[in-house]
Amino acid sequence: MREDVRMRYRQLGRTALQVSELCLGTMNFGPETPEEESCAIMDRALDLGINFFDTANRYGGDKGVGATEEIVGRWFALGGDRREKVVLATKLYGPMSHWPNDGRLSARHIRAACDASLRRLQTDHIDLYQMHHIDRTAPWDEVWQAMEVLVQQGKIIYVGSSNFAGWHIARANETARERGFLGLVSEQSHYNLLVRQVELEVLPACLQYGVGVIPWSPLSGGLLGGVVGDEATARRQSPIALKRIDKLRPQLEQWEALCRELGEDPAAVALAWLLHQPGVTCPIIGPRTMDQLVGAPLRAFDITIAPETAKTIDSIFPGPGGTAPEAYAW
Repeated sequence: MREDVRMRYRQLGRTALQVSELCLGTMNFGPETPEEESCAIMDRALDLGINFFDTANRYGGDKGVGATEEIVGRWFALGGDRREKVVLATKLYGPMSHWPNDGRLSARHIRAACDASLRRLQTDHIDLYQMHHIDRTAPWDEVWQAMEVLVQQGKIIYVGSSNFAGWHIARANETARERGFLGLVSEQSHYNLLVRQVELEVLPACLQYGVGVIPWSPLSGGLLGGVVGDEATARRQSPIALKRIDKLRPQLEQWEALCRELGEDPAAVALAWLLHQPGVTCPIIGPRTMDQLVGAPLRAFDITIAPETAKTIDSIFPGPGGTAPEAYAW
Protein backbone atom coordinates (compact mmCIF):
# COMPACT_ATOMS: atom_id res chain seq x y z
CA MET A 1 0.00 0.00 0.00
CA ARG A 2 1.26 3.46 -0.84
CA GLU A 3 1.33 5.76 2.14
CA ASP A 4 2.94 8.69 0.29
CA VAL A 5 0.10 9.39 -2.13
CA ARG A 6 -1.08 12.97 -2.14
CA MET A 7 -4.57 13.19 -3.54
CA ARG A 8 -5.29 15.95 -6.00
CA TYR A 9 -8.62 17.65 -6.46
CA ARG A 10 -10.42 19.32 -9.33
CA GLN A 11 -13.50 21.48 -9.64
CA LEU A 12 -16.52 19.51 -10.81
CA GLY A 13 -17.37 21.18 -14.09
CA ARG A 14 -18.19 24.85 -13.73
CA THR A 15 -19.01 24.52 -10.03
CA ALA A 16 -16.77 25.41 -7.09
CA LEU A 17 -17.14 21.88 -5.70
CA GLN A 18 -13.79 20.14 -5.17
CA VAL A 19 -13.68 16.40 -5.91
CA SER A 20 -10.79 13.95 -5.89
CA GLU A 21 -9.22 12.94 -9.20
CA LEU A 22 -10.47 9.43 -8.58
CA CYS A 23 -14.12 8.68 -7.91
CA LEU A 24 -14.89 5.57 -5.85
CA GLY A 25 -17.53 3.51 -7.63
CA THR A 26 -19.57 1.23 -5.38
CA MET A 27 -21.35 -1.02 -7.89
CA ASN A 28 -19.50 -4.12 -6.61
CA PHE A 29 -20.44 -3.49 -2.96
CA GLY A 30 -22.89 -6.21 -2.01
CA PRO A 31 -23.07 -8.48 -5.07
CA GLU A 32 -19.29 -8.92 -5.45
CA THR A 33 -17.72 -7.50 -2.29
CA PRO A 34 -19.01 -8.42 1.19
CA GLU A 35 -20.25 -5.55 3.34
CA GLU A 36 -17.38 -5.71 5.82
CA GLU A 37 -14.79 -5.45 3.07
CA SER A 38 -16.83 -2.77 1.29
CA CYS A 39 -16.74 -0.65 4.45
CA ALA A 40 -12.99 -1.20 4.79
CA ILE A 41 -12.49 -0.06 1.19
CA MET A 42 -14.52 3.11 1.84
CA ASP A 43 -12.53 3.83 4.99
CA ARG A 44 -9.26 3.36 3.11
CA ALA A 45 -10.48 5.59 0.29
CA LEU A 46 -11.09 8.40 2.77
CA ASP A 47 -7.64 7.83 4.28
CA LEU A 48 -6.19 8.29 0.80
CA GLY A 49 -8.12 11.52 0.30
CA ILE A 50 -10.71 10.14 -2.13
CA ASN A 51 -13.76 12.24 -1.25
CA PHE A 52 -16.03 11.48 -4.24
CA PHE A 53 -18.23 8.34 -3.96
CA ASP A 54 -20.65 7.22 -6.67
CA THR A 55 -23.55 4.79 -6.37
CA ALA A 56 -27.04 4.25 -7.84
CA ASN A 57 -30.44 3.23 -6.56
CA ARG A 58 -30.43 0.17 -8.85
CA TYR A 59 -27.11 -1.23 -7.64
CA GLY A 60 -27.29 -4.44 -5.65
CA GLY A 61 -27.26 -7.28 -8.14
CA ASP A 62 -28.42 -10.54 -6.62
CA LYS A 63 -28.78 -8.79 -3.25
CA GLY A 64 -31.66 -6.76 -4.66
CA VAL A 65 -32.07 -3.22 -5.96
CA GLY A 66 -31.05 -0.66 -3.37
CA ALA A 67 -28.69 -3.02 -1.52
CA THR A 68 -25.56 -1.05 -2.39
CA GLU A 69 -27.05 2.26 -1.21
CA GLU A 70 -27.99 0.51 2.04
CA ILE A 71 -24.40 -0.62 2.57
CA VAL A 72 -23.15 2.92 2.01
CA GLY A 73 -25.84 4.19 4.40
CA ARG A 74 -24.82 1.80 7.17
CA TRP A 75 -21.21 2.89 6.65
CA PHE A 76 -22.24 6.55 7.03
CA ALA A 77 -24.09 5.60 10.22
CA LEU A 78 -20.79 4.48 11.79
CA GLY A 79 -20.04 8.17 12.29
CA GLY A 80 -16.58 9.63 12.44
CA ASP A 81 -17.54 12.40 10.00
CA ARG A 82 -17.81 9.84 7.21
CA ARG A 83 -20.80 11.54 5.62
CA GLU A 84 -19.37 15.01 6.10
CA LYS A 85 -16.16 14.10 4.25
CA VAL A 86 -17.85 12.51 1.24
CA VAL A 87 -19.19 14.18 -1.89
CA LEU A 88 -22.05 11.73 -2.41
CA ALA A 89 -23.37 10.95 -5.89
CA THR A 90 -26.20 8.58 -6.69
CA LYS A 91 -28.37 7.93 -9.72
CA LEU A 92 -31.98 7.24 -10.69
CA TYR A 93 -33.78 6.03 -13.80
CA GLY A 94 -34.05 2.24 -13.92
CA PRO A 95 -37.18 0.45 -12.65
CA MET A 96 -37.23 -0.25 -8.92
CA SER A 97 -40.23 -2.57 -9.20
CA HIS A 98 -42.68 -3.82 -11.84
CA TRP A 99 -45.07 -0.86 -11.32
CA PRO A 100 -45.21 1.53 -14.29
CA ASN A 101 -44.30 4.74 -12.45
CA ASP A 102 -41.45 3.25 -10.42
CA GLY A 103 -38.77 4.21 -12.93
CA ARG A 104 -37.67 6.71 -15.57
CA LEU A 105 -37.81 10.51 -15.13
CA SER A 106 -41.37 11.62 -14.47
CA ALA A 107 -41.63 14.29 -11.78
CA ARG A 108 -43.44 11.74 -9.64
CA HIS A 109 -40.65 9.19 -9.84
CA ILE A 110 -37.89 11.76 -9.36
CA ARG A 111 -39.49 12.81 -6.07
CA ALA A 112 -40.15 9.24 -4.88
CA ALA A 113 -36.73 7.93 -5.96
CA CYS A 114 -34.90 10.73 -4.17
CA ASP A 115 -36.75 10.12 -0.90
CA ALA A 116 -36.09 6.38 -1.13
CA SER A 117 -32.37 6.92 -1.77
CA LEU A 118 -32.13 9.31 1.18
CA ARG A 119 -33.64 6.63 3.44
CA ARG A 120 -31.29 3.91 2.19
CA LEU A 121 -28.25 6.17 2.37
CA GLN A 122 -29.20 7.42 5.87
CA THR A 123 -28.52 11.02 4.94
CA ASP A 124 -30.54 14.19 4.57
CA HIS A 125 -29.12 15.24 1.21
CA ILE A 126 -27.42 13.99 -1.97
CA ASP A 127 -24.58 16.14 -3.26
CA LEU A 128 -24.88 15.08 -6.92
CA TYR A 129 -28.15 13.57 -8.15
CA GLN A 130 -27.65 11.98 -11.56
CA MET A 131 -30.03 10.82 -14.26
CA HIS A 132 -28.69 7.40 -15.25
CA HIS A 133 -30.10 7.61 -18.79
CA ILE A 134 -32.05 10.00 -20.97
CA ASP A 135 -35.85 9.68 -20.81
CA ARG A 136 -37.18 10.71 -24.20
CA THR A 137 -40.75 10.70 -22.85
CA ALA A 138 -40.04 13.28 -20.14
CA PRO A 139 -40.19 16.97 -21.15
CA TRP A 140 -37.25 18.93 -19.79
CA ASP A 141 -39.58 21.41 -18.09
CA GLU A 142 -41.04 18.52 -16.09
CA VAL A 143 -37.62 17.16 -15.16
CA TRP A 144 -36.22 20.53 -14.13
CA GLN A 145 -39.32 21.48 -12.15
CA ALA A 146 -38.89 18.31 -10.09
CA MET A 147 -35.16 18.88 -9.60
CA GLU A 148 -35.71 22.52 -8.66
CA VAL A 149 -38.10 21.45 -5.90
CA LEU A 150 -35.55 18.97 -4.55
CA VAL A 151 -32.88 21.69 -4.49
CA GLN A 152 -35.27 24.08 -2.72
CA GLN A 153 -36.05 21.38 -0.16
CA GLY A 154 -32.34 20.84 0.48
CA LYS A 155 -32.51 17.20 -0.61
CA ILE A 156 -30.05 17.58 -3.48
CA ILE A 157 -27.38 20.15 -4.33
CA TYR A 158 -26.25 19.50 -7.92
CA VAL A 159 -27.72 17.60 -10.87
CA GLY A 160 -25.76 15.43 -13.27
CA SER A 161 -26.38 13.07 -16.16
CA SER A 162 -25.06 9.72 -17.34
CA ASN A 163 -25.00 8.19 -20.82
CA PHE A 164 -26.32 11.39 -22.42
CA ALA A 165 -25.53 12.43 -25.99
CA GLY A 166 -24.15 15.87 -26.80
CA TRP A 167 -27.60 16.98 -27.99
CA HIS A 168 -29.18 15.88 -24.70
CA ILE A 169 -26.63 17.89 -22.72
CA ALA A 170 -27.19 20.98 -24.85
CA ARG A 171 -31.00 20.77 -24.73
CA ALA A 172 -31.04 20.09 -21.00
CA ASN A 173 -28.81 23.03 -20.16
CA GLU A 174 -30.51 25.44 -22.55
CA THR A 175 -33.86 24.64 -20.94
CA ALA A 176 -32.33 25.03 -17.48
CA ARG A 177 -30.91 28.39 -18.51
CA GLU A 178 -34.36 29.53 -19.61
CA ARG A 179 -35.70 28.58 -16.17
CA GLY A 180 -32.87 30.31 -14.30
CA PHE A 181 -31.60 26.95 -13.00
CA LEU A 182 -28.00 25.75 -12.83
CA GLY A 183 -28.69 22.63 -14.93
CA LEU A 184 -26.30 19.76 -15.53
CA VAL A 185 -22.87 20.07 -13.93
CA SER A 186 -21.51 16.59 -14.74
CA GLU A 187 -21.84 13.74 -17.23
CA GLN A 188 -20.88 10.12 -16.60
CA SER A 189 -19.88 8.60 -19.92
CA HIS A 190 -18.44 5.29 -21.12
CA TYR A 191 -14.95 6.48 -21.98
CA ASN A 192 -11.64 4.67 -22.24
CA LEU A 193 -8.96 3.94 -24.83
CA LEU A 194 -11.16 1.33 -26.48
CA VAL A 195 -14.35 3.44 -26.38
CA ARG A 196 -13.68 6.99 -27.59
CA GLN A 197 -16.91 7.94 -29.36
CA VAL A 198 -17.69 10.59 -26.74
CA GLU A 199 -14.85 12.65 -28.20
CA LEU A 200 -17.08 13.42 -31.18
CA GLU A 201 -19.85 15.44 -29.55
CA VAL A 202 -20.22 14.65 -25.83
CA LEU A 203 -16.84 16.05 -24.77
CA PRO A 204 -17.18 19.23 -26.89
CA ALA A 205 -20.67 19.81 -25.46
CA CYS A 206 -19.41 19.29 -21.92
CA LEU A 207 -16.52 21.72 -22.45
CA GLN A 208 -18.90 24.31 -23.91
CA TYR A 209 -21.38 24.07 -21.03
CA GLY A 210 -18.90 23.58 -18.19
CA VAL A 211 -20.04 20.01 -17.50
CA GLY A 212 -17.45 17.83 -15.79
CA VAL A 213 -16.86 14.45 -17.45
CA ILE A 214 -16.71 11.40 -15.19
CA PRO A 215 -15.61 8.36 -17.26
CA TRP A 216 -17.03 4.99 -16.25
CA SER A 217 -15.36 1.66 -17.11
CA PRO A 218 -11.99 3.41 -17.55
CA LEU A 219 -10.22 0.04 -18.00
CA SER A 220 -12.89 -1.42 -20.32
CA GLY A 221 -13.82 -4.22 -17.98
CA GLY A 222 -10.15 -4.92 -17.19
CA LEU A 223 -8.97 -5.31 -20.80
CA LEU A 224 -6.65 -2.31 -20.48
CA GLY A 225 -5.15 -3.58 -17.23
CA GLY A 226 -2.93 -6.30 -18.71
CA VAL A 227 -4.63 -9.38 -20.15
CA VAL A 228 -2.37 -10.95 -22.78
CA GLY A 229 0.55 -11.74 -20.48
CA ASP A 230 1.02 -13.12 -17.01
CA GLU A 231 -1.19 -10.40 -15.54
CA ALA A 232 -4.43 -12.06 -16.69
CA THR A 233 -6.78 -12.96 -13.87
CA ALA A 234 -9.50 -15.57 -13.58
CA ARG A 235 -12.18 -12.92 -14.05
CA ARG A 236 -10.61 -11.78 -17.31
CA GLN A 237 -10.48 -15.37 -18.52
CA SER A 238 -14.26 -15.73 -18.59
CA PRO A 239 -15.65 -16.83 -21.96
CA ILE A 240 -16.90 -13.33 -22.74
CA ALA A 241 -13.55 -11.78 -21.79
CA LEU A 242 -11.61 -14.35 -23.82
CA LYS A 243 -13.69 -13.54 -26.88
CA ARG A 244 -12.99 -9.82 -26.51
CA ILE A 245 -9.29 -10.46 -25.91
CA ASP A 246 -9.01 -12.59 -29.05
CA LYS A 247 -10.73 -9.92 -31.12
CA LEU A 248 -8.51 -7.13 -29.76
CA ARG A 249 -5.29 -9.11 -29.28
CA PRO A 250 -3.08 -7.16 -31.77
CA GLN A 251 -3.99 -3.84 -30.14
CA LEU A 252 -3.67 -5.18 -26.61
CA GLU A 253 -0.25 -6.68 -27.35
CA GLN A 254 0.97 -3.31 -28.69
CA TRP A 255 -0.55 -1.56 -25.68
CA GLU A 256 1.09 -3.80 -23.13
CA ALA A 257 4.42 -3.61 -24.97
CA LEU A 258 4.27 0.19 -24.80
CA CYS A 259 3.53 0.06 -21.06
CA ARG A 260 6.50 -2.27 -20.54
CA GLU A 261 8.71 0.25 -22.34
CA LEU A 262 7.40 2.93 -20.00
CA GLY A 263 7.96 0.64 -17.02
CA GLU A 264 4.40 1.16 -15.88
CA ASP A 265 1.31 -0.91 -15.08
CA PRO A 266 -1.10 -0.77 -18.06
CA ALA A 267 -4.02 0.07 -15.75
CA ALA A 268 -2.14 3.05 -14.32
CA VAL A 269 -1.27 4.36 -17.79
CA ALA A 270 -4.87 3.98 -18.97
CA LEU A 271 -6.12 6.00 -16.00
CA ALA A 272 -3.39 8.61 -16.45
CA TRP A 273 -4.36 8.99 -20.12
CA LEU A 274 -7.95 9.76 -19.11
CA LEU A 275 -6.79 12.31 -16.54
CA HIS A 276 -4.93 14.11 -19.35
CA GLN A 277 -8.01 14.44 -21.58
CA PRO A 278 -9.67 17.88 -21.79
CA GLY A 279 -12.87 18.16 -19.79
CA VAL A 280 -12.32 15.01 -17.73
CA THR A 281 -12.75 15.55 -13.99
CA CYS A 282 -12.11 12.07 -12.64
CA PRO A 283 -12.49 8.46 -13.74
CA ILE A 284 -14.63 6.10 -11.67
CA ILE A 285 -12.79 3.13 -10.24
CA GLY A 286 -14.91 0.24 -8.99
CA PRO A 287 -12.67 -1.94 -6.81
CA ARG A 288 -13.83 -5.38 -5.75
CA THR A 289 -10.88 -5.74 -3.37
CA MET A 290 -8.57 -3.52 -1.35
CA ASP A 291 -5.66 -4.31 -3.68
CA GLN A 292 -7.63 -2.93 -6.62
CA LEU A 293 -8.00 0.35 -4.74
CA VAL A 294 -4.42 0.91 -3.63
CA GLY A 295 -2.55 -0.45 -6.65
CA ALA A 296 -2.62 0.99 -10.16
CA PRO A 297 -5.15 3.80 -9.48
CA LEU A 298 -2.76 5.58 -7.12
CA ARG A 299 0.20 5.18 -9.44
CA ALA A 300 -1.73 7.00 -12.18
CA PHE A 301 -1.16 10.33 -10.41
CA ASP A 302 2.61 10.04 -10.94
CA ILE A 303 2.46 9.36 -14.68
CA THR A 304 2.82 12.14 -17.22
CA ILE A 305 1.73 11.32 -20.75
CA ALA A 306 4.42 12.84 -22.97
CA PRO A 307 3.36 14.09 -26.44
CA GLU A 308 5.22 11.28 -28.20
CA THR A 309 3.59 8.72 -25.90
CA ALA A 310 0.18 10.22 -26.62
CA LYS A 311 0.84 9.85 -30.37
CA THR A 312 1.80 6.21 -29.93
CA ILE A 313 -1.33 5.56 -27.87
CA ASP A 314 -3.46 7.19 -30.58
CA SER A 315 -1.84 4.94 -33.19
CA ILE A 316 -2.77 1.87 -31.13
CA PHE A 317 -6.26 3.05 -30.20
CA PRO A 318 -7.35 5.56 -32.88
CA GLY A 319 -9.98 8.02 -31.77
CA PRO A 320 -13.10 8.82 -33.79
CA GLY A 321 -11.33 11.45 -35.85
CA GLY A 322 -11.97 14.76 -34.09
CA THR A 323 -14.98 16.76 -32.97
CA ALA A 324 -18.25 16.85 -34.88
CA PRO A 325 -19.10 17.70 -37.58
CA GLU A 326 -15.54 17.79 -38.94
CA ALA A 327 -14.99 14.13 -38.08
CA TYR A 328 -17.66 12.98 -40.54
CA ALA A 329 -18.22 15.97 -42.82
CA TRP A 330 -16.11 18.53 -44.67
